[in-house]
Amino acid sequence: MEIFVESIDKGIWDTIKNGHFVLMLENDKVIYEKPWSQWIEHESKKAQYDCITKNIITSTLSSDEFFRVSQCESTKEMWDTLEVTHEGTNDVKRARKHALI
Repeated sequence: MEIFVESIDKGIWDTIKNGHFVLMLENDKVIYEKPWSQWIEHESKKAQYDCITKNIITSTLSSDEFFRVSQCESTKEMWDTLEVTHEGTNDVKRARKHALI
């Protein structure tokens, strides 16, 4: 999946692993989200990666898998849910490695 997504755009894979892009500004030591109407082109493109990635992930899933992630807000949350479902938690992965050794 990583190879497929990176072949489309490396920024999309970054969205899966690190979460969606949120542009924050600081004014008088107050941090707030920059209004969408003020975004420039490259900021909009980075924000759209989450939508593109949701489409990629959901279009490749079976109906059972789709229902598992349909309530997720972001692609990172979808990916993490699928990862735990199919690979287990980090403790489970570590136990499997030790068992193989």
